[in-house]
Amino acid sequence: MALPPIRQVRIIFYPIIAAFGVPANLLTMVVLLRGNCGLSKCISHYMVAMAMTDLLVLMFCVIAYHIVMYQFPFSFLSYASACKVVLYFMSTSLQTSVWYTVLFTVDRFVAICCQKLKAKYCTVRTAVAGIISVALLVHLECVPYLFEYKPVRVVYGIQWGCQPSSWFMTSLVGVTFSFLQSILTSILPFLLIALFNCLTVRRILLASKLRRGLRGHSSQTQKDPEMESRRKSIILLFTVSGSFILLWLTAAVSFMTTRLAGTAHYDGDYTDSAYVATEAGYMLMYLSSCTNACIYTATQTKFREEVRLVLKSPWTLFLILVKKHM
Repeated sequence: MALPPIRQVRIIFYPIIAAFGVPANLLTMVVLLRGNCGLSKCISHYMVAMAMTDLLVLMFCVIAYHIVMYQFPFSFLSYASACKVVLYFMSTSLQTSVWYTVLFTVDRFVAICCQKLKAKYCTVRTAVAGIISVALLVHLECVPYLFEYKPVRVVYGIQWGCQPSSWFMTSLVGVTFSFLQSILTSILPFLLIALFNCLTVRRILLASKLRRGLRGHSSQTQKDPEMESRRKSIILLFTVSGSFILLWLTAAVSFMTTRLAGTAHYDGDYTDSAYVATEAGYMLMYLSSCTNACIYTATQTKFREEVRLVLKSPWTLFLILVKKHM
């Protein structure tokens, strides 16, 4: 019996994004940690953190869950205890990815719109503190995931698989947890990113109009270094946050509707429109873990140059070693 189309697509889709996304994010981290991309250390810290969480999303959500546990249901990850750990880290990696994007958006808003706060807020110390604080809070907030699931079956005393525990899902703690997950993973981050981007756009338009007036009509053809630098920063901000919103939108809407309605898990009809929308949303959401590397390459000239150097370095070292032994 042939699999439903959406399940055939996911069998092909997840290995492809894993094969591309894992090396892409590793390469992004290496390039950014070299510190030669012309970016401030503050921005670099946020971008490294985002690449790291994207890598974790691919490892736990895509490889561990959607490839290994889905394709090999009797692997070691299908033990109940391992399954709970995978689900826990799936949630933490996704939430940290979301909130690191929010931190990056807020940092760029302050840098562009709040000059008085820029010197105090847009620092490496603030970036590191924000990154660590978000990671700790998310990991604490996701602890109930370790108690939400129970084994699917017990075979010869060994617990296999995970399924939602009915007592947890119907209890006050479970309902509250589901509600907080919807707020913290979908609603609040989207509102914050949209709000700060709108405020940034408003500030940019006003500043550009004022600056053009001060420079006069006679200098319209001359390049403005400050505006050029600001333009690059804006392109980076809007492409990162814009792609995040577009790719997460389907998953966010599906997550809110199914989670709050208590229909987040499907059994049986894999052609149901709600199931198809949920699976499509997941695929787009996980695709966002591969896009930042492409965005940096497309929008940052120095990043592209560093990528070429990093890719050439192993081959250059190999050729030097070969020549020495010839």
